Amino acid sequence: MNRFNGILDIDTTSPDKKYMKNYYCMKIAFRFIALIILLSACSQTQEQLKYNVLFIAVDDLRPQLNCYGYKYIHSPNLDRLAARGLLFNRMYCQQAVCSPSRTSLLTGYRPESVGVTDLNTHFRINKPEVVTLPQHFKNNGYYTRSFGKIYHPGLDDPLSWSDSSWWSRFPDKYNYQDPEIDAQMRKSFDKFYANFQMISGNMTEGEKLEAMRKKPRGPSWAAPDVPDTMLADGECASEVVRMINKIKDRPFFIAAGFRKPHLPFVAPKRYYDLYPKGSVLLADNDYFPANAPAIAGTNWDELRKYSDIPKEGPVSEEKAYELTRAYYACVSFIDAQIGKLLDELERLNLSKKTIVIVWGDHGWHLLEHSLWCKHTNYEIATRVPMIISVPGMQSTGRTTNALTEFVDIYPSLSELCGLPLPDHLEGTSFVPLMEAPERLWKKAAFSLYPRVLPEFGDITGRAVRTERYRFVEWANKDSSFYQTELYDHDIDPDENFNIAGEPDNDDLVKQLTQTLHAGWKEALPDDHAINKAMD
Repeated sequence: MNRFNGILDIDTTSPDKKYMKNYYCMKIAFRFIALIILLSACSQTQEQLKYNVLFIAVDDLRPQLNCYGYKYIHSPNLDRLAARGLLFNRMYCQQAVCSPSRTSLLTGYRPESVGVTDLNTHFRINKPEVVTLPQHFKNNGYYTRSFGKIYHPGLDDPLSWSDSSWWSRFPDKYNYQDPEIDAQMRKSFDKFYANFQMISGNMTEGEKLEAMRKKPRGPSWAAPDVPDTMLADGECASEVVRMINKIKDRPFFIAAGFRKPHLPFVAPKRYYDLYPKGSVLLADNDYFPANAPAIAGTNWDELRKYSDIPKEGPVSEEKAYELTRAYYACVSFIDAQIGKLLDELERLNLSKKTIVIVWGDHGWHLLEHSLWCKHTNYEIATRVPMIISVPGMQSTGRTTNALTEFVDIYPSLSELCGLPLPDHLEGTSFVPLMEAPERLWKKAAFSLYPRVLPEFGDITGRAVRTERYRFVEWANKDSSFYQTELYDHDIDPDENFNIAGEPDNDDLVKQLTQTLHAGWKEALPDDHAINKAMD
């Protein structure tokens, strides 16, 4: 017996057994070669995941940035990202409020398809098996993790992430970094929470979320003289930098969710100093659109929750200036945090293999149409900023005016990273626009917003945005309530005049009604429509 016997358990001293020895040795050799091939294939698979993804969400950010033409806004870091990426000038969210908008983007479903049009419903109630965008990357070998607000608070999705989501130690709505304000807020909240504990025992999770939204609020803005890291978004940026350093040698999908410029508008004083008092201008269309139905507007209850805002009626001109300046300061604060992430990618030499995408979850009224906050179907609420930078892209520093939608982000990132596209997606990859930003694209983009009127019940406002027009149809299920809006962007880009009721526009209204009812499948780019038909 020789040294092979322990492994092969055969007698190799007999001539008749030498063939068996060679056979088993070859068998081991082939198995070893197969293992090497398998390991090589695994290594190649990792190499094929050639791009990391830094996925940056900004709450309530409207496309009012220097790189979008607003030269008075200090956004140098988003500007430099736009200079090395592609800026989307007509990107639209599917619904102008946090959870439905984010859910639509992250699942690839439109709000009515996924059954999420409010702030209480988790998408897995209606779509328990759906594979989300970050989950898709996780399933294909990426490390995925969430920092800050990606899903709406209270509606996170553990299946999307490789590790538990990170949240700041600072309660966002109760961290003014002002001892007097913070002490009063803690006292008010402790009283509220004690009462909540007594009444919440028989509540559903949705009812609990709704009740918690009624918790006391402080002032609408503050400018503490503190370091960035003493506020939630500054801490978030630091944590993302730390995580990128920790996982820099493996494929990652890191989602960084910044809370500002969401209310309350709290940012360090130095960002307020970028906008001296008296330098800020108010919206010049601070009136409701002519002939628009009342249901198209809101009472901006989100803002009215704050202690310095009247419960009814308009804010004073002085307060309007304060709010606008505070919003701008928060935009610049977040721009600085994004800059820290871009700097770290460059320092680690990761910019050459990392896709960076920045998006705001919906727009925000700053007194346009006499409104504040989001919650409408107007252009100012549904149009969003979106910038993407891909290593080696040819269209750097350019802008596309093509109509695109949040549901397009899921298939686009998947295609850019070489991942297969799930069958359920209701968007279209915009990768062809990155190669030719001026090419013909979608015929329309779609948004909606639900309302309730006691005498008519649930009403949905469905909007379609074409190259020239925005058309909105407000209706309940039996159409006993039916009102429309039509805005011509060629002559009325600010949507100040509803022309749906003008007799000369009857045929146009019929045409746009057909476009709206035909839906997104009929609005695809021509080549995609052909492919869809073949499928």
